[in-house]
Amino acid sequence: MTLETSTFAKALNAGLRQAMTDDPRVLMMGEDIGRLGGVFRITEGLLAEFGEQRVLDTPLAESGIVGTAIGLAMNGFRPVVEIQFDGFVFPAFDQITTQLAKLTNRHEGALSLPVVIRIPYGGHIGAIEHHQESPEAYFTHTAGLRVVSPSTPGDAYWLIQDAIRSNDPVIFLEPKSRYWVKGELDRETRSAPLHASRVVRRGSDVTLVGHGAMITTLLQAAALAEADGVSCEVVDVRSLSPVDYGPILDSVRSTGRMVYAQEAPGSTSVGSEIAATVAERAFYSLEAPVLRVSGFDVPFPPAKLEGAYLPDADRVLEAVDRALAY
Repeated sequence: MTLETSTFAKALNAGLRQAMTDDPRVLMMGEDIGRLGGVFRITEGLLAEFGEQRVLDTPLAESGIVGTAIGLAMNGFRPVVEIQFDGFVFPAFDQITTQLAKLTNRHEGALSLPVVIRIPYGGHIGAIEHHQESPEAYFTHTAGLRVVSPSTPGDAYWLIQDAIRSNDPVIFLEPKSRYWVKGELDRETRSAPLHASRVVRRGSDVTLVGHGAMITTLLQAAALAEADGVSCEVVDVRSLSPVDYGPILDSVRSTGRMVYAQEAPGSTSVGSEIAATVAERAFYSLEAPVLRVSGFDVPFPPAKLEGAYLPDADRVLEAVDRALAY
């Protein structure tokens, strides 16, 4: 095993480059992804290496971009679409939910649509509305879409390649606050299968579950709890649809308590679904209700207020305390 240190952004770039090298049918599409390399520089250098036929700068028309990607996929290509920011995906929402997600079923499985839609999402970058939102529940609610979100550079490198290899459409959610964070990258050993949850910290008292950038917050909370004598296990969901419940349920059956944390609003969310499923399937193991920590059910606030809106380690620890009080 050969480990290197990489930022999340560079790991994604390396994963995209490897996917394009491995399969000539893979191509990139999006606004400013070519000469600029994308607003977050995730596609930097790919145009020079693979040319304008495989790295396409598109007009500012998200519906047209996704519609074109659908047509390319129907003709044997494997397009990877970049949406600049989470809030910009909605002009393409109709194409994604009524066409991309449904065409394979409409053709009784005879037609594959291997389209990956990359969406930078989440807060912690001091931006305005439409630039810091967490729209994952819209897509997990849509049958026919796979939805995943990495939390580390190593996972980003492998997960983007696995998403591109999938013959089904994949919504690939990139926690933009992690882009500049460094971590370990192993290019020889896959981090985990495409739709697998994984335990990233062992513990015995409370199970902390989340996805994307929230994993960093959960690990911070677990470290603080340990200083007070509380042992927290942390599970990274990674795949939001379908969800791999095995590691989550095994952990909850061991600890008897669970807290789910997410940046998205709490109502009818990914956290809501996972909490309900754990309550159903691990009821007799629970020593306390499954608790949720989330963003509030209001539009994303101005940048100066994001710290009050987004869950932090203190809010997670408050939920841990409530779980232990039962």
